[in-house]
Amino acid sequence: MNITLSVDERVADEARKAASAMGKSLNQAVRDYLEQLARAHELQKQLDAFEVSALATPGRLRGWKFDREEANRRA
Repeated sequence: MNITLSVDERVADEARKAASAMGKSLNQAVRDYLEQLARAHELQKQLDAFEVSALATPGRLRGWKFDREEANRRA
């Protein structure tokens, strides 16, 4: 897919220099950023779904609470 962006010429020049310093074209740097942005959005959606699921799960502890002495007891 082709996307047309409107960017200030000074910003484009500086971005082109920064991309070049990374060994990339400006086009590749923008593509990489968009992919990163899409992955971050998908990850956030997955984390939100996990949080909803975790908060809705009653758990299986049946009243058990952490006991420091029991945890430190040696077999």
